[in-house]
Amino acid sequence: MYFVKTPKVIQSLFPNFTWKIPSSKKVVYLTFDDGPIPQVTPWVLEQLAMFNAKATFFCVGGNVQKHPEIFKQVLDAGHTVGNHTHNHANGWVTDNIEYFHNVRHCARVVDSVLFRPPYGRLKTKQAQFLQRHYRIVMWDVLSGDFDPTISKEKCLDNVLNNVENGSIVVFHDSLKAQENLEYVLPKVLEELASKGYRFEALKNEMTIKDNKRKTA
Repeated sequence: MYFVKTPKVIQSLFPNFTWKIPSSKKVVYLTFDDGPIPQVTPWVLEQLAMFNAKATFFCVGGNVQKHPEIFKQVLDAGHTVGNHTHNHANGWVTDNIEYFHNVRHCARVVDSVLFRPPYGRLKTKQAQFLQRHYRIVMWDVLSGDFDPTISKEKCLDNVLNNVENGSIVVFHDSLKAQENLEYVLPKVLEELASKGYRFEALKNEMTIKDNKRKTA
Protein backbone atom coordinates (compact mmCIF):
# COMPACT_ATOMS: atom_id res chain seq x y z
CA MET A 1 0.00 0.00 0.00
CA TYR A 2 1.41 3.37 -1.01
CA PHE A 3 0.12 6.76 -2.06
CA VAL A 4 0.83 7.77 -5.66
CA LYS A 5 0.02 11.38 -4.72
CA THR A 6 1.17 12.15 -1.19
CA PRO A 7 -1.87 13.54 0.69
CA LYS A 8 -1.47 17.10 1.91
CA VAL A 9 -2.43 15.99 5.42
CA ILE A 10 0.63 13.74 5.53
CA GLN A 11 2.82 16.52 4.18
CA SER A 12 1.48 18.85 6.88
CA LEU A 13 2.41 16.36 9.62
CA PHE A 14 6.07 16.63 8.63
CA PRO A 15 6.54 20.28 7.67
CA ASN A 16 10.33 20.12 7.98
CA PHE A 17 10.55 17.59 5.14
CA THR A 18 10.75 18.75 1.53
CA TRP A 19 7.74 17.32 -0.35
CA LYS A 20 7.74 19.62 -3.38
CA ILE A 21 9.21 22.97 -4.44
CA PRO A 22 6.50 25.67 -4.40
CA SER A 23 6.41 27.22 -7.84
CA SER A 24 4.16 29.10 -10.23
CA LYS A 25 6.29 27.93 -13.17
CA LYS A 26 6.29 24.68 -15.10
CA VAL A 27 9.23 22.95 -13.47
CA VAL A 28 9.44 19.34 -12.28
CA TYR A 29 12.06 17.65 -10.12
CA LEU A 30 12.71 14.07 -11.25
CA THR A 31 14.50 11.91 -8.69
CA PHE A 32 16.00 8.44 -8.99
CA ASP A 33 16.57 6.16 -6.00
CA ASP A 34 18.75 3.14 -5.28
CA GLY A 35 21.52 3.42 -7.92
CA PRO A 36 23.96 3.76 -9.38
CA ILE A 37 24.11 0.46 -11.23
CA PRO A 38 25.54 -0.30 -14.70
CA GLN A 39 22.39 -1.94 -16.04
CA VAL A 40 20.11 1.09 -15.58
CA THR A 41 21.80 4.35 -14.54
CA PRO A 42 23.73 5.04 -17.79
CA TRP A 43 20.50 4.53 -19.75
CA VAL A 44 18.73 7.02 -17.47
CA LEU A 45 21.51 9.54 -18.09
CA GLU A 46 21.10 9.11 -21.85
CA GLN A 47 17.34 9.72 -21.66
CA LEU A 48 17.77 12.83 -19.53
CA ALA A 49 20.44 14.21 -21.86
CA MET A 50 18.05 14.02 -24.83
CA PHE A 51 15.84 16.61 -23.13
CA ASN A 52 18.60 18.62 -21.46
CA ALA A 53 16.99 17.48 -18.22
CA LYS A 54 18.67 17.62 -14.83
CA ALA A 55 17.66 15.29 -12.02
CA THR A 56 18.58 14.22 -8.50
CA PHE A 57 19.97 10.75 -7.77
CA PHE A 58 19.56 9.44 -4.24
CA CYS A 59 22.39 6.95 -4.16
CA VAL A 60 22.97 3.86 -2.04
CA GLY A 61 26.49 4.09 -0.68
CA GLY A 62 27.26 0.44 -1.38
CA ASN A 63 26.38 0.90 -5.04
CA VAL A 64 28.59 3.98 -5.28
CA GLN A 65 31.50 1.96 -3.90
CA LYS A 66 30.85 -0.84 -6.40
CA HIS A 67 30.38 1.47 -9.39
CA PRO A 68 32.38 4.67 -8.83
CA GLU A 69 32.73 5.27 -12.56
CA ILE A 70 28.95 5.43 -12.99
CA PHE A 71 28.61 7.72 -9.99
CA LYS A 72 31.16 9.99 -11.67
CA GLN A 73 29.07 9.96 -14.86
CA VAL A 74 26.09 11.23 -12.85
CA LEU A 75 28.13 14.08 -11.41
CA ASP A 76 29.87 14.90 -14.69
CA ALA A 77 26.46 15.23 -16.38
CA GLY A 78 25.54 18.00 -13.96
CA HIS A 79 23.01 16.13 -11.86
CA THR A 80 22.65 16.42 -8.09
CA VAL A 81 23.19 13.48 -5.75
CA GLY A 82 21.75 12.66 -2.34
CA ASN A 83 22.29 10.17 0.48
CA HIS A 84 20.04 7.09 0.50
CA THR A 85 21.87 5.20 3.28
CA HIS A 86 24.70 2.76 2.68
CA ASN A 87 22.63 -0.38 2.11
CA HIS A 88 19.02 0.78 1.73
CA ALA A 89 18.25 0.58 5.43
CA ASN A 90 14.65 0.64 6.65
CA GLY A 91 14.44 3.16 9.47
CA TRP A 92 11.37 1.55 11.03
CA VAL A 93 13.18 -1.71 11.76
CA THR A 94 16.70 -0.38 12.39
CA ASP A 95 18.11 0.74 15.72
CA ASN A 96 18.63 4.50 15.75
CA ILE A 97 22.39 4.46 16.34
CA GLU A 98 22.85 1.76 13.72
CA TYR A 99 20.78 3.83 11.28
CA PHE A 100 22.84 6.97 11.88
CA HIS A 101 26.06 5.01 11.27
CA ASN A 102 24.53 3.68 8.07
CA VAL A 103 23.79 7.20 6.85
CA ARG A 104 27.29 8.37 7.79
CA HIS A 105 28.79 5.40 5.95
CA CYS A 106 27.03 6.55 2.78
CA ALA A 107 28.13 10.12 3.45
CA ARG A 108 31.77 9.05 3.05
CA VAL A 109 31.16 8.49 -0.66
CA VAL A 110 28.14 10.75 -1.34
CA ASP A 111 28.91 14.36 -0.47
CA SER A 112 25.47 15.88 -0.06
CA VAL A 113 23.16 17.48 2.49
CA LEU A 114 20.18 15.92 0.71
CA PHE A 115 18.85 12.75 2.33
CA ARG A 116 15.97 10.48 1.39
CA PRO A 117 15.08 7.60 3.71
CA PRO A 118 14.57 4.28 1.87
CA TYR A 119 10.85 3.43 1.70
CA GLY A 120 10.23 6.93 3.12
CA ARG A 121 10.45 5.35 6.58
CA LEU A 122 11.96 7.13 9.54
CA LYS A 123 11.32 6.95 13.26
CA THR A 124 10.61 10.26 14.97
CA LYS A 125 13.98 10.41 16.73
CA GLN A 126 15.79 9.49 13.52
CA ALA A 127 14.09 12.36 11.72
CA GLN A 128 14.78 14.80 14.55
CA PHE A 129 18.48 13.98 14.53
CA LEU A 130 18.98 13.79 10.77
CA GLN A 131 17.21 17.04 9.93
CA ARG A 132 19.84 18.88 11.95
CA HIS A 133 22.43 17.73 9.43
CA TYR A 134 20.45 17.00 6.27
CA ARG A 135 17.57 18.30 4.22
CA ILE A 136 15.16 15.37 4.23
CA VAL A 137 13.63 15.09 0.76
CA MET A 138 10.44 13.11 0.26
CA TRP A 139 8.08 13.48 -2.73
CA ASP A 140 4.57 14.36 -3.80
CA VAL A 141 4.38 11.94 -6.77
CA LEU A 142 5.42 8.27 -6.57
CA SER A 143 5.60 6.59 -9.97
CA GLY A 144 5.25 3.05 -8.62
CA ASP A 145 7.88 1.83 -11.10
CA PHE A 146 9.09 -0.62 -8.42
CA ASP A 147 5.67 -2.30 -8.23
CA PRO A 148 5.44 -5.51 -10.32
CA THR A 149 1.66 -5.67 -9.82
CA ILE A 150 0.87 -2.58 -11.89
CA SER A 151 1.05 -2.20 -15.66
CA LYS A 152 3.49 0.06 -17.44
CA GLU A 153 0.54 2.17 -18.57
CA LYS A 154 -0.66 2.58 -14.98
CA CYS A 155 2.84 3.59 -13.93
CA LEU A 156 2.85 6.25 -16.64
CA ASP A 157 -0.58 7.51 -15.60
CA ASN A 158 0.61 7.72 -11.99
CA VAL A 159 3.06 10.39 -13.06
CA LEU A 160 1.26 12.28 -15.81
CA ASN A 161 -2.04 12.51 -13.93
CA ASN A 162 -0.49 13.83 -10.73
CA VAL A 163 2.40 16.10 -11.69
CA GLU A 164 1.99 19.79 -11.00
CA ASN A 165 4.31 22.78 -10.82
CA GLY A 166 7.19 22.03 -8.45
CA SER A 167 6.43 18.32 -8.07
CA ILE A 168 9.14 15.99 -6.81
CA VAL A 169 8.69 12.69 -8.67
CA VAL A 170 10.23 9.38 -7.60
CA PHE A 171 11.66 6.85 -10.02
CA HIS A 172 14.21 4.09 -9.34
CA ASP A 173 17.36 3.30 -11.32
CA SER A 174 17.21 -0.29 -10.11
CA LEU A 175 16.79 -3.74 -11.64
CA LYS A 176 13.42 -4.13 -9.93
CA ALA A 177 12.06 -1.02 -11.63
CA GLN A 178 13.90 -1.38 -14.94
CA GLU A 179 11.07 -2.73 -17.08
CA ASN A 180 8.56 -0.10 -16.01
CA LEU A 181 11.15 2.67 -16.06
CA GLU A 182 12.25 1.96 -19.63
CA TYR A 183 8.66 2.35 -20.76
CA VAL A 184 7.68 5.31 -18.59
CA LEU A 185 10.67 7.66 -18.42
CA PRO A 186 10.96 8.51 -22.15
CA LYS A 187 7.21 9.15 -22.33
CA VAL A 188 7.22 11.33 -19.21
CA LEU A 189 10.09 13.41 -20.57
CA GLU A 190 8.46 13.79 -23.97
CA GLU A 191 4.95 14.52 -22.70
CA LEU A 192 5.93 17.01 -20.02
CA ALA A 193 8.44 18.75 -22.30
CA SER A 194 5.71 19.15 -24.93
CA LYS A 195 3.59 20.88 -22.28
CA GLY A 196 6.34 23.35 -21.53
CA TYR A 197 7.79 21.78 -18.41
CA ARG A 198 11.49 21.92 -17.68
CA PHE A 199 13.36 19.42 -15.54
CA GLU A 200 15.64 20.66 -12.79
CA ALA A 201 17.81 19.09 -10.12
CA LEU A 202 17.26 19.84 -6.47
CA LYS A 203 19.91 22.11 -5.01
CA ASN A 204 22.42 20.56 -2.66
CA GLU A 205 21.42 23.01 0.07
CA MET A 206 19.74 22.78 3.45
CA THR A 207 17.09 25.36 2.55
CA ILE A 208 14.69 25.80 -0.37
CA LYS A 209 14.41 29.58 0.05
CA ASP A 210 16.44 30.26 -3.08
CA ASN A 211 14.19 28.00 -5.11
CA LYS A 212 11.11 29.82 -3.80
CA ARG A 213 12.50 33.22 -4.70
CA LYS A 214 13.30 32.18 -8.25
CA THR A 215 10.07 30.33 -9.00
CA ALA A 216 7.37 32.05 -6.97
